[in-house]
Amino acid sequence: MAKIKHNNFLDTVDEVVTNATNAGIIHLHAEGKELNGRRITINGKPSYHFGTTGYLGLEQDKRLKMAAINAIEKYGTQFPLSKTYISHPLYAPLEEKIFQMYQHPILITKNSTLGHLAVIPTAVRAGDAVILDHQVHWSVQSATEVLKSKGVTVRMIRHSNMEMLEHYIKDLRNKANKIWYMADGVYSMYGDFAPLHDLMELSKKYAQLHLYIDDVHGMSWKGKNGSGYVMSVLKDLPQNILLFGTLSKTFGASGAILVCPDKKLHKKIKNFGGPLTFSAQLEPASVAAATASADIHLSPEIYDLQSDLERKINYFNHLLELSDLPLVHKNASPVFYIGTGLPATGYNFVSKMMNAGFFVNLGLFPAVPVKNTGVRITISRHNELKDIQALVDAMSYYFPLAMEETHTDLTRIYKSFGIQETEKNNTIGTQIEELNLESTETIQQINKAEWDTCFSGKGTFDWDGLNFLEKVFTSNNLKEHNWGFHYITIKDKKGKIVLAASLTSALLKNDMLSDANTSRVIEEMREEDPYYMTDMVLSLGSVFSEGAHLFLDDEHPLHIRSMRLFLKKLDEIKTKVGAKLIILRDFEKTNTLNTFFHEQGFISIDMPDSCEIANFNWRNEEQYISTLSKRSRKHFNKDIKAFENYFQTRIVISPTPEEIDKFYTLFEEVWSNNLGINIFKFPKKLFSEMVKSPKWDFLTLYLKADSPNASDKIVGVMFITRSGKTFIPAFVGMDYGYNEKFNIYRQLLYQTIKTAGTLKFEKIKFGFSASFEKKKLGATLIPKIAYVQADDNFSLEALDWLQKD
Repeated sequence: MAKIKHNNFLDTVDEVVTNATNAGIIHLHAEGKELNGRRITINGKPSYHFGTTGYLGLEQDKRLKMAAINAIEKYGTQFPLSKTYISHPLYAPLEEKIFQMYQHPILITKNSTLGHLAVIPTAVRAGDAVILDHQVHWSVQSATEVLKSKGVTVRMIRHSNMEMLEHYIKDLRNKANKIWYMADGVYSMYGDFAPLHDLMELSKKYAQLHLYIDDVHGMSWKGKNGSGYVMSVLKDLPQNILLFGTLSKTFGASGAILVCPDKKLHKKIKNFGGPLTFSAQLEPASVAAATASADIHLSPEIYDLQSDLERKINYFNHLLELSDLPLVHKNASPVFYIGTGLPATGYNFVSKMMNAGFFVNLGLFPAVPVKNTGVRITISRHNELKDIQALVDAMSYYFPLAMEETHTDLTRIYKSFGIQETEKNNTIGTQIEELNLESTETIQQINKAEWDTCFSGKGTFDWDGLNFLEKVFTSNNLKEHNWGFHYITIKDKKGKIVLAASLTSALLKNDMLSDANTSRVIEEMREEDPYYMTDMVLSLGSVFSEGAHLFLDDEHPLHIRSMRLFLKKLDEIKTKVGAKLIILRDFEKTNTLNTFFHEQGFISIDMPDSCEIANFNWRNEEQYISTLSKRSRKHFNKDIKAFENYFQTRIVISPTPEEIDKFYTLFEEVWSNNLGINIFKFPKKLFSEMVKSPKWDFLTLYLKADSPNASDKIVGVMFITRSGKTFIPAFVGMDYGYNEKFNIYRQLLYQTIKTAGTLKFEKIKFGFSASFEKKKLGATLIPKIAYVQADDNFSLEALDWLQKD
């Protein structure tokens, strides 16, 4: 539920990675004149290496090194020619040995990324469909981009969610020829396994289901002849699976391999698989090293190597069980993930570990959700048992310090990952004695004067505005019309307000602020499932309001502590209401809390520009026009002033039931046509409550009877409220049948401005959408962002995929 654009997504990733780089924990350089796998030198400090993906340590094996050296001496550093024309002499022996490992047709590619780009667009045909696991490797996700130009449907499911997968299979089985599910055999962050048995059962149930499995992290350390985790489970490769392995990582050389049980498809991919045809082939040294490694894999020695690694994995698991470290997923793979939750905690902990002489990796967005930041530790045969013991001792010492310094605790971390906390887990309290937090679920329990001191004139969330919303969005029939209201105030010991905020918990559409084309696609799906891609969301403000919903005295010495206390309370509310996301919205892009929010597990998302007019130094139309630019004046005279005499403008204070019915019909027209802000339709109760409230008026446009092809009828209405000296046109209704001919929307905007000036208001809060039209009439555009913390990245990434479709 955010305005996701691909460039916005990239900007967010850039910001996250930049912060981690500035913290000195990624984009590092190894130093020294040699590497041995066990130790690595960074910034002049020798460290134990717990970040490698060479789990069996074959990259340091003398046989592989000598094979590479000899190949360079005999064949040169490269064979600069496409493999489609001719392979260098070392290729055929390697291909034969890899075939012996799998007993199925294989293809060797330069690397797995180019391999996916070669295979996926060839294997997946027009008329097929693809379902991606949320955590399938980026290289697989990226390769499916090519499919969208062919009209191939690409969808995404939450990680290893078989129920969701089956739901999509059922939805697509009458629309697609083959349905491809793409996943990892062993996932690179948490080290968990694909649910292969469940997938095979689904394959029996649905003949259209085909599997595309990237098993590069399962290679060598598992399976017969080191053929990988997937082969260790399945024993043989069914006809409906394409399997990717690697010659790099644990294999110790370079390149990747496709295992393809379908000989006809194997031939097609070999004959024309993009990068296979047009990219350079593996260098002689890489092929020679891979051949030496294949000899080891085809010998009994591979099982000794696997057993040695398994012994060290088991030892690490044993030590972790004796500690309080929050292991996210216990498994038998060499990949482990210690959750930190907050990025700030992850930065702090990794820095401490590196200073102590242990190199570990940070798992961060977008590889994992921001609030699922953690430390990725890999165990290899290079690590000795005493190294592993020293690692656990260091982690056990520094982890509590990192939590304390970043104001978190084990309870919060386990909660972030949805893991049941055990009795041994302790909690570090975060109560702040200098501050007093008060919360309530109704504005009636808050002092009106005190609240309005913080929020009067800022929007529809002053005391009266919130009291109105509580009446409208409670006790309704549909769940999307029943909101939870949450009010938080934090005061210092003297009773001075440091922070105040209003929030709602409500069912929202994930695509609320996506582009109209994306929402149009999703709305087609909602014809069968009205609540498809909707989530319970805890948000600052509501979909009804826009503006600075968070009051923070940023000059108060305790304002950052107040923010931490505020976020802790949000976690409690989120759990209570079952929300999937927290959205802190309507912050200006230049706000001072940006880094703080990121460190607390939020990512920034662009929102539409906010529009407002604050220049009311005019008292008549001529003076108003003089405030506009030359171009805007031309627009005003041509598209607005020229049509004004066609209308009669009325401010209706007490509309009749018939008029309310008409207003609602006009509102429904705008709602159904404005997918740029895609929300659930407001209940009709909203409009009857407006009639009862002294704070709401209806600015209406009637087409005069003497207008061309028109009769005296209502064609537009602006629903207006006010807060202090601020005029707030909250939303609009209009007859689209007349809009194009008479510029109804533009006329409503102008009449709203004109009315605000006549009534001597000091500001108009025009809110979001149609910013171009509002700017031409003198509105200032204020770039806004929201900060989002999700249980996973699924909603955000799914929208990103749809918008690139």
